[in-house]
Amino acid sequence: MMKRESTGIPAGLLKAHESPCISIYMPTGRRHPENLQDALHFKNLVNEARQNGVALVGKRGIQPLLDRLIPMIDDHDFWMHTLEGLAVFVSPDYYQVLPLQEPVAEQVSVTGTGKFHVKPLLRLFQGGDRFQVLAVTRTDLRLYEGNRFRLDEIRPAAAVPKNLVDALGFETTPPHQTIASFGVPGSGGTMRHGYSARRDEEELDSERFYRIVDREIEEWHSKPTGLPLILAALPEHQAEFRSVSRNPHLLDEGLAIDPRLVGSDELRQLAWELLEPRWEMRLDELRAKYEEYYSKRLGDDDPYVIAKAARAGRVSTLLLDSDRRYPGSLDPATGRIVPGKDGDKCVGDVLEDLAMLVLDNGGEVLVLPSGKMPSQTGVAALYRYA
Repeated sequence: MMKRESTGIPAGLLKAHESPCISIYMPTGRRHPENLQDALHFKNLVNEARQNGVALVGKRGIQPLLDRLIPMIDDHDFWMHTLEGLAVFVSPDYYQVLPLQEPVAEQVSVTGTGKFHVKPLLRLFQGGDRFQVLAVTRTDLRLYEGNRFRLDEIRPAAAVPKNLVDALGFETTPPHQTIASFGVPGSGGTMRHGYSARRDEEELDSERFYRIVDREIEEWHSKPTGLPLILAALPEHQAEFRSVSRNPHLLDEGLAIDPRLVGSDELRQLAWELLEPRWEMRLDELRAKYEEYYSKRLGDDDPYVIAKAARAGRVSTLLLDSDRRYPGSLDPATGRIVPGKDGDKCVGDVLEDLAMLVLDNGGEVLVLPSGKMPSQTGVAALYRYA
């Protein structure tokens, strides 16, 4: 099955959309009682979006978008299952809610440019070691997302069935069925009926359940994120699920375990053991490619040079050091860098501006640990052409 290696910010967030575009970020409490005020905080941010939106496009232009956000305020179940942060994006043609595994600063952006404000997602979503785990049995599922350091159970999209009954409703095989033993005149023996038919029906139920799960997970989780998906299931369930799966993000290798008996931390360890060789191989290939490109003047590690190349759309791959920050700003129209003072929290980060420019021009961005970077400047670029 074909795999997609690239990961990152959900593709829909990087596309141009109908205006206006609302972007809301806020920290959230992972558990009670930390999360008791989250709904109120979100309400305040929606009100801020209302004020900014009315000023930008008028009440009639912003109200339909607010109508999509307001029901979240009273969704008690949603606020009981958040992580460390939350990002919400809505435009006339797009709607996305992202639970975040790291806290983010509260902010609201309402723009008329057709673009969402996604810069805060860069270091969280552009790490190439991220993955998802789908833990399934014949009757239910759980979905996890994280990286080698952290794995959290996430709330599947509403279209993803939580269990067999949720997927098939009243079409499932009844939980009880009489199994009769009776003699057939002249046969000299006893026949049983019911068990075999019931088993066939249950297997058919499972197949239909897996098909629906596979389709909705791909549509609502794999496609938007591009993350590799690891299947955690008993060996026989692995075979059954894979026989109907059409998700190109599902890895051929899976975790042949009973996911009901494994906690999230052990699941993370097992998943990373499976993924680490692939991750290391990819980093080795990237470093070797960068050295080759650098020797041919098809790569660079100077932010000022890279900025000009990014502005021209020449950068195919940009590597950023997760621990480095370059105070200042980048003018995307000219590629000019304006340095800022180190330690000034009001000054932006040139490296993040570079990343946004590369992504806007269809390039790939990966945020790597310091020890994995092929350069010492905090940034490295591979060009499409000289």
